[in-house]
Amino acid sequence: MIALKHIALFVGGTLFGTAGFKLLKSKDAKKVYAHTAAAALRAKESVMKDVTKTRECCGDILAEAKLINEEKRARSDADACIIEDESGEEQ
Repeated sequence: MIALKHIALFVGGTLFGTAGFKLLKSKDAKKVYAHTAAAALRAKESVMKDVTKTRECCGDILAEAKLINEEKRARSDADACIIEDESGEEQ
């Protein structure tokens, strides 16, 4: 009885698999694959546009940060060059 059950499961699985392969090779299935691939390509394109836009914004932020640091460094250097008269005498 157990052997018959195993044989029936094997035969059923083989038939199901054969029908599945035929279904996967059909024209309708190929259309579904093509539409799915096209949607994936559109999604990729959209994501790449967003990534490019984000990179550009990050580049702008980085350039502005470097400019701020250069300005602070220049002010710091200018402040270091000022020599104060510590004698307290007015001239």
